[in-house]
Amino acid sequence: MPLLRAPGVYAPQQDTWLLREALADSGLAAGARVVDLCTGTGVLAMEALRLGAREARAFDASGRAVLTARCNAWLSGLPVRVSRGEMALAGRDGRRFDVVLANPPYVPGPDALPPRRGARRAWEGGPDGRMLVDRVCTLAPSLLRRSGTLLMVHSKVCGPARTVRLLRRQGMRAEVVAGMVLPFGPVMRRRAAWLEGAGLIRPGQRTEELVVVRADLA
Repeated sequence: MPLLRAPGVYAPQQDTWLLREALADSGLAAGARVVDLCTGTGVLAMEALRLGAREARAFDASGRAVLTARCNAWLSGLPVRVSRGEMALAGRDGRRFDVVLANPPYVPGPDALPPRRGARRAWEGGPDGRMLVDRVCTLAPSLLRRSGTLLMVHSKVCGPARTVRLLRRQGMRAEVVAGMVLPFGPVMRRRAAWLEGAGLIRPGQRTEELVVVRADLA
């Protein structure tokens, strides 16, 4: 079914589909409880229900994204519970999940603070692209049930080795489980000179590798 997408809401693209494949390959147990952080259109939360999850919750800081995800879930007849707010709210009621999905903003940029509104909220990751990535690493263990799994996608420009190290420090077994190389999208192309100057890409580099990091709570 075609997805609705309000203006300014992140459109599902290669990183979304790579994370969806990782979810399908993860051995998701029938009846699992899943939470989708930075849900956007809600497509991954809906996919989790199609794969057999019993419950899917979704969170996004954008009001437009929340409305979009709710509409898509309703049109698909899938009972996704979508809430607006920062990702930390996912565990505020003490609920724990079997799977945490995350496609956080990860594009490096010169601004040290995230934008408060507008489409840029969907991709701005701070000077090293890790502003939200690091937050997911810190938050994940508190959201997972015993033997639960985090699946997070981001660009290799952000440093997946650092992601793995942070998750292991949290007591999780972590590794890169999927990846794909693709040409820069419009935002990365516009920032290529800045990225080169910051030492985040090689001179002349115009491709990036997307990776999915899996971390299991020991």
